[in-house]
Amino acid sequence: MSNTVLVGLQWGDEGKGKIIDFLTETSDVVVRFQGGNNAGHTVEVGDEKFVLHLVPSGILRPEAVCVIGNGVVVNPVSLCEEIEGLRARGIDVEGRLEVSTRCQLIFEYHCLQDQVFEGKLGDSKIGTTKRGIGPAYADKVNRVGLRGALLCKPALLEERFRKQAAFYNAIFQEAGEPVMDIDAEWEKVRPAAEMLAPFVKDTVLTVNRAAKAGKEVLFEGAQGMWLDVDFGTYPFVTSSNTTSGAACTGGGLAPCRIDHVVGVAKAYTTRVGRGPFPTELDDETGEFLRSEGGEYGATTGRPRRCGWFDAVATRYSAMLNGVTGIAFTKMDVLDSFETIKVCTAYELDGKTITDMPSDNDDIERVKPIYEEVPGWQESTEGIRDYDDLPVRAKEYLTYLSDLLEAKPSIISVGPRRSQTFVLS
Repeated sequence: MSNTVLVGLQWGDEGKGKIIDFLTETSDVVVRFQGGNNAGHTVEVGDEKFVLHLVPSGILRPEAVCVIGNGVVVNPVSLCEEIEGLRARGIDVEGRLEVSTRCQLIFEYHCLQDQVFEGKLGDSKIGTTKRGIGPAYADKVNRVGLRGALLCKPALLEERFRKQAAFYNAIFQEAGEPVMDIDAEWEKVRPAAEMLAPFVKDTVLTVNRAAKAGKEVLFEGAQGMWLDVDFGTYPFVTSSNTTSGAACTGGGLAPCRIDHVVGVAKAYTTRVGRGPFPTELDDETGEFLRSEGGEYGATTGRPRRCGWFDAVATRYSAMLNGVTGIAFTKMDVLDSFETIKVCTAYELDGKTITDMPSDNDDIERVKPIYEEVPGWQESTEGIRDYDDLPVRAKEYLTYLSDLLEAKPSIISVGPRRSQTFVLS
């Protein structure tokens, strides 16, 4: 039995939700350890498509216990809507979903602050989803945030909510921005808190007791490595740590208890929002990848920026996360290409480099250096075993694995559960 962390190795949207769903077939507990409802995991089960934002993907497996860990920022109203949506589709959450007493709560004043701040940035805006994620994490660090335990204490929650909302209203008013109707907002929060109170637990105990009992625990990340607030393309990043180490601080399990780290990477590269993207293709090839891969944000619907596989960025990510295996997704999107380009180095100020720069200004200036490999020009959508892949598709995977210095462990050739297989 093992404790496994799953992380994205690129700029998010790598197909983590599908791989998590695949791994949860043998998982007892699934833990979301960072982010908020700014991320979306898309899972297809049969003819049904589910888009999950806060609830871990394991909820689609009847036996799995799902934990929203302390590292997550939770909008109570949004979480209630997500739970009701799952119930309406026949998914049972009672006794299977837990929300950490220590998670930070997001309220409307966080969302409004997000919108105001982004609007003030003008041409320098980050490209936030305006769901209040950054302001909620800022309140956490400033030690003025409200935590999940308050959902079980309605009187105290109302007192602190109103106090913090009034504080934010004063800021909005001074800035000449519209203020909240605090009474109206509380009337949204109050029933949400009542609904969520039975789910609130000390999830650290849940996770550690499961690990001690030898159960399979899977830690589910959101976004991707290059959106990590410390290691990503700062400032064009999210507001939390998206790397494997955050599974311990955001999920509540000691580092020595982690057995495996699975990194997820597309067979090409995408990015949503602003920020550097060395291999971006602003041409017909990029548009083809977007169209063929259905590259639109699960949360916002924004079109994703598309480009060739970036081995420089992904190798750095694999190293930093300590991956023990890589899940390659969307291989099928490349089925029709005669040749495929892979970025193996950058040119920076006239010099060739093979390591990812740590400074965002340098990343903005690099030029990708490509190698071309032959495509397979055969459909892979119906393949269910690695041995049945076209020879050149297998060669492509071997080539990427050698560049990343990490072994492939899972291959995905389509959105459905059946279109995923494990390498022995």
